[in-house]
Amino acid sequence: MTTELDPALAETDRRRRRMDHDHPHYKWVVLSNTTLGILLAAVNASIVLISLPAIFRGIGLNPLAPGNVSYLLWMLMGYLVVTAVLVVPFGRLGDMYGRVKIYNVGFVVFTLAAVALSFDPFHLDGGAIWLIAWRVIQGVGGAMLMSSSSAILTDAFPANQRGMALGVNMVAAVAGSFLGLLIGGVLSEIHWQAIFWVGVPIGIIGTLWSVRSLKELGVRSPGRVDWAGTFTFGIGLTVLLVGITYGIQPYGDSTTGWTNPLVLGSIIGGVLLLVAFCFVELRVAQPMVDIRLFRSAAFGMGNLAGLMSSMGRGGLQFMLIIWLQGIWLPLHGYSFESTPLWAGIYLLPATFGFLAAAPIAGSFADRFGARPFTVTGMLLMAVTFVALLMIPVNFNYWVFAVLVFLNGLGGGVFTAPNTAAIMSSVPASQRGAASGVRSTFFNAGNSLSIGIFFSLMIVGLAHTLPDAMSQGLQAQGVSASVAHDVANLPPVGSLFAAFLGYNPIAELLAPYDALHQPGVNADVLTGQTFFPNLITGPFHSGLVVVFGAAALMMVIGAIASLFSAGRYGGDSVTEDQTPEQATDE
Repeated sequence: MTTELDPALAETDRRRRRMDHDHPHYKWVVLSNTTLGILLAAVNASIVLISLPAIFRGIGLNPLAPGNVSYLLWMLMGYLVVTAVLVVPFGRLGDMYGRVKIYNVGFVVFTLAAVALSFDPFHLDGGAIWLIAWRVIQGVGGAMLMSSSSAILTDAFPANQRGMALGVNMVAAVAGSFLGLLIGGVLSEIHWQAIFWVGVPIGIIGTLWSVRSLKELGVRSPGRVDWAGTFTFGIGLTVLLVGITYGIQPYGDSTTGWTNPLVLGSIIGGVLLLVAFCFVELRVAQPMVDIRLFRSAAFGMGNLAGLMSSMGRGGLQFMLIIWLQGIWLPLHGYSFESTPLWAGIYLLPATFGFLAAAPIAGSFADRFGARPFTVTGMLLMAVTFVALLMIPVNFNYWVFAVLVFLNGLGGGVFTAPNTAAIMSSVPASQRGAASGVRSTFFNAGNSLSIGIFFSLMIVGLAHTLPDAMSQGLQAQGVSASVAHDVANLPPVGSLFAAFLGYNPIAELLAPYDALHQPGVNADVLTGQTFFPNLITGPFHSGLVVVFGAAALMMVIGAIASLFSAGRYGGDSVTEDQTPEQATDE
């Protein structure tokens, strides 16, 4: 029987075999360098989350002041939105002009932005704008790294080792997001600008290493830039993500911004532009993304499962930070100011779980196929979300540690096989674009999780927090009118205060100067136990909504994972054969 080979696949395979013969360790150089690049991009995506209090103190700005909330949101979201939007265009450019070239340029851009971020010549508003602008530029470099790394790895490794290689790479991507919390917490204790210094030497070393060592194995697919597709996709996804992010902010009498015409208009407009993008891509001669790739169940459903996993993991990360910083750590003797560092430390079991599972799951998926691992990983994460709802808010840490470890373990079991199945389901000539699509779903999930999970938590708190807050404040001597006003402030203020390591009650009462009034027990109100005890019941109500939604997402991901490829190393067009062997069969 004669098997028709994809010419690009055959040529890529010939180049890989020649490289294996001439430089037998080359694929391990590729793995180590791309893992460093992805780790750097992932760490910098989350390192700012835990360091925001130190950053805003450093530039002398109160992020909770009404006029500064936009600075807070863009400091939080700018990098994530840019990487989510640009990975697909850069993936296509990698297919056209060379994946290694795009990857190398990404390292350069990322490193230059790290240098600019490591010093801030301005203060107050100017300092915030400087940091946000360079974070956006750094996101451009991060998008270049993320869009090309999986494709470069897929080109360099044979199918029977691809799951292992992509598993190691994805360990860096996901573990980096957790390690960023720990690194940011430690470095921000030294100096707020130190969180940006770490990227400079690593970026320089990675840039020089990649330029000197990486070779182009993939076959270029020359063509014109799809400007119509690029603009409809870029603007559509940007507007959609920004709209969902601003849904966190209150509007009028509503606790969230989901009734704001600008938010709704942005979301509707973004969706319409993305629908237009799909129609454009079906009609242009050389599309940025071949929409027909989604006809492959392994590709389309694999990306859906990846989106669900990314959203659930992002939501878990944010909710656990608030849980630890706003309630558990203060109740256990930690000052509000020190909680960002300790939250990163106490979340390490999730990182260990992922690190333990991802490479092993990738290797086993190379032998037995992706489906058993992707489905099992998703179901394990769903079970842990439900289990987290069943423990008390003031939990025994070891129970909590086991549950977040198992959640990370489930993420590791799922992620590497899912990535390998997606990347093995597309023609070699479109791996850059496919890698970009996969990274877009991954990054968009992180971005969406902030807006969606924060909004769900706010909705949950809005039903129970006002009464508890009003009664608690009046019991400590705050006047009924002030207690009523503070209790009816949007819950997002309390959440952001806890998330940023501020003393929530002190921040909420400051505009009323209530702490200095006669009869007010200021020491109790601003102590380490008043706010945690006050918010415990309402927080658990919100947690039921949030983690219930996350568990449902994991079940959807498990169902989508049933469509994962079997033994993707055994496709009809196999890279383990020479063209002559395939034809002879």
